[in-house]
Amino acid sequence: MHQIPQVAYRRSIVLMALCVLLVLIAVAAISLGSISIAPKRVFEVLFGMEPSGQIDFARDALVITQIRLPRLILGAAVGAALAASGAVMQGLFRNPLADPGLIGVSSGAGFAAAVAIVLGGRFLPDAATKLPFAFLPMAAFVGALMSTLILYVVASRGGRTSMAIMLLAGIAFAALAGAGTGWLAYISDDRQLRDLTFWSMGSLGGATWSKVAVVVPMVLPTLIAVPFLARGLNAMALGEAEAFHLGISVDRLKTGAILLVSIAVGAAVACSGLIGFVGIIVPHLLRLSVGANYRFLLPASALLGASLLVGADICARTIVAPSELPIGIITATFGAPFFIWLLLRRGPEFAV
Repeated sequence: MHQIPQVAYRRSIVLMALCVLLVLIAVAAISLGSISIAPKRVFEVLFGMEPSGQIDFARDALVITQIRLPRLILGAAVGAALAASGAVMQGLFRNPLADPGLIGVSSGAGFAAAVAIVLGGRFLPDAATKLPFAFLPMAAFVGALMSTLILYVVASRGGRTSMAIMLLAGIAFAALAGAGTGWLAYISDDRQLRDLTFWSMGSLGGATWSKVAVVVPMVLPTLIAVPFLARGLNAMALGEAEAFHLGISVDRLKTGAILLVSIAVGAAVACSGLIGFVGIIVPHLLRLSVGANYRFLLPASALLGASLLVGADICARTIVAPSELPIGIITATFGAPFFIWLLLRRGPEFAV
């Protein structure tokens, strides 16, 4: 009798703790860097409380408002999009190893980015190839959506979508996109190869308010809409036939989930590059504390994903300061061993 209230109480505590964690990491992200800024100064700048007689206030305000704050917002949006999308994909495929890359989003974005980097500089005007700040994100986003559309058409027959066919087609498409990217890397010059390599490892170094203005309006509505998939994903854990008998429109659920994931991850990958392990690790980690109920798992994944990616960005900016590591190296370095530990800890029962 008391088990359900206790579970709900624990989940509420976890969600509140994740909110507090995100706030703390956000303050650290603004404070830490090549120029250290005290947390008190951060709040003074954010709330417009300029103290008298401090000559460094203008410099700190410029660093916070024009460099670190847009980077923080972009990192939180990207992390939330990747983690929530990973949770949706694991529920949709009923596969604990599923992530947004399975439906071709990352592969399509990566190939389109390679085309923009290598061929854009040869065949397009210079004004359109100021990479990676203008043309590259647009190309990557279009590539992500186009690849998802192609795979959706391949997997759909008679108004029904086969997730097994989409999974296999996604693997084949990823191999094909990888081959195409390899050919482009082979014909690229040194500058193009460097840009291609750096983008493929992920970075938030090019964060600006203009990027935030593009990414957040696409990611935020998807994060608001994703929790409405919770009931359907909970039913899908029993199987498609069982979900149908529970009143779930399975094909509509699949279409909505794939569309939301494509938009969120396409926008995230377009501006940050390829960042791995966030979409796999975060949902698994949260299942240990909030269980597999998607009503709590989806918002918790968004919160923890945002905190995780912003924290990884802090490491990327500070470990080799004043230089900067690609953020994908950080997530892979810590994410892969942690994921192996999760597998060993959970054993044979490790499942969605």
